Amino acid sequence: MTDEHSPTSTPSIAPELERYSRQMRFAGIGTVGQTQLGAARVLLCGCGALGTVLADTLTRAGVGTLRIVDRDFVDLSNLQRQVLFDEDDVHQQLPKAIAAARRLSRINSHVTIEPHVVDIDSRNVRELTTDIDLILDGTDNFEVRFLINDVSLETGIPWVYAGCVGSHGQTMTIFPNETACLRCVIEAPPDPGSMETCDSAGVLAPAIHMITSLQATAALKILTGHRDQVEQHLTIVDVWDGTFRQMNLKDLRQKSNCPACVQHRRDWLHGREGVQSVVLCGRNSVQISPSAPAQLSLDDLARKWEPSGTVTRNPFLARLTLTDPDYEITVFRDGRAIIQGTDSISVARGIYARYVGT
Repeated sequence: MTDEHSPTSTPSIAPELERYSRQMRFAGIGTVGQTQLGAARVLLCGCGALGTVLADTLTRAGVGTLRIVDRDFVDLSNLQRQVLFDEDDVHQQLPKAIAAARRLSRINSHVTIEPHVVDIDSRNVRELTTDIDLILDGTDNFEVRFLINDVSLETGIPWVYAGCVGSHGQTMTIFPNETACLRCVIEAPPDPGSMETCDSAGVLAPAIHMITSLQATAALKILTGHRDQVEQHLTIVDVWDGTFRQMNLKDLRQKSNCPACVQHRRDWLHGREGVQSVVLCGRNSVQISPSAPAQLSLDDLARKWEPSGTVTRNPFLARLTLTDPDYEITVFRDGRAIIQGTDSISVARGIYARYVGT
């Protein structure tokens, strides 16, 4: 008979935790850590390349609640790297948050998935972060990241920054008012055209998986009670060159005169900074947001569009396809629109005014 304390014995696992048995056998997690993870609430900002891998990983790991916020719909070009979507999602014109939630609920029905088809801005970010333990960056632009940084400092919620383009990516974890924040490292968003984007440099899926693996590991440490094991580094990886670098940020907050965490300015959270129109990376598209959220009737809008081109709609959005000129207008219930066929904000605003209204 094997003694219960011998190395070959296996501790019993509650039936509801059996699916996590391999994860729980890892010393850093265990039963206590898994229970903590199952009670945790995570906000995922963006559900594209970074976001889908993070959502998949955390759902399989057994996080308690995953609140997914994304403004976009599934496009064919997403499928190369955005792991929760397939061609059927493209054909159904599904918003990414909805398509992701449907897929994730089939992966793990014990996780609460909360999809939100909205654009994160200063008007809704406080509500979206209510009762949240951790914020994960799955976005593709610095405007939202600086907003996340502000709300993190204001609420005390930690967050994990990440970004990828081409074959390289970077990530860092921010414990508000303890470690360096994003503005300690990057004081302001880069000027338009000053940095590579997925339009100019493309993006490799292995780079996404490398960076999100580091992000998800930091999340697991925090959510299972091991935040002291999260290093205060900015990690930079290039999967094509095979390079891995870390910048030590341990003393940066003390040495900087950061406008956010030292001077306590909340420029993005208070709406002093930020834009209502943004060029979408890799899509030849521009998003237009109204000055105040609306509640559009998609049926009425679709009827109004019928003489102008091909109209399709589902419960989440309405779409008008024009042939001369060649534009596609996708409008959500809150009045946001994605104008495909141009990367000019002024042109997109003109199309919005003509077909949606001012």
